[in-house]
Amino acid sequence: MSDNGPVAGYDKHAYEPFAVTVDLAVFTLRAGRLHILLVERGHEPYAGRWALPGGFLEPHESAEGAARRELAEETGLADVAGLHLEQLRTYSEPGRDPRMRVVSVAFAALVPDAPQAHGGGDAARAAWLPYGTQGPLAFDHDRILADAQIRVGGKLEYTCLATAFCPPEFTLGELRQVYEVVWGTDLDPANFRRKVLATPGFVERVPGASRLTGGRGKPAALFRAGDATSLHPPLLRPAHEPTERPRR
Repeated sequence: MSDNGPVAGYDKHAYEPFAVTVDLAVFTLRAGRLHILLVERGHEPYAGRWALPGGFLEPHESAEGAARRELAEETGLADVAGLHLEQLRTYSEPGRDPRMRVVSVAFAALVPDAPQAHGGGDAARAAWLPYGTQGPLAFDHDRILADAQIRVGGKLEYTCLATAFCPPEFTLGELRQVYEVVWGTDLDPANFRRKVLATPGFVERVPGASRLTGGRGKPAALFRAGDATSLHPPLLRPAHEPTERPRR
């Protein structure tokens, strides 16, 4: 910059203008299944089609600020300021929006105790739908959603987030179910137990507590979340491709 304004010779009109949007892939667990928060578009393009919550960035906003505003406006969720959003990636392929050139910054989140959602803003309605049942989404949101599902699955590999989806006192079977639902694959119970108990600070045994879990086996020991915030070593998902698990 010079004292007289922009650098000499720079012409901002030499570049084709484009818009910036934000999209949010927010997951939770409900009734033993992975759910995704979606909005029904209230206008064209793709009127009536399910889409990820999101919208256009305003001149005064950061991408994360726009993401929180759009999430609150379109879904009615409260306390979005406290929601931990991870920037997923930028989607910039030409033609991804039929209206004009649009670049989107996508965010992902996996949240426990998710409240009900309702439509607002330019969304006709909002709802939590079981992941995999949503059908084709608007724009390139199917691609964003698939990328986000991989990202949130990775969160369980390196953090203790899975315990937030369990009761205050839980069995290792209940903890394993969280991983199975998010990863979309069955895990060997004995191998899972060994890895969890070998990870310092992940869980701690509740002395003398147990719970019957069905069948004819003995009551299962109860655990609570430990004091660790990350997993060392990480609890890696199986290397094979995810399999379709039976609905509960």
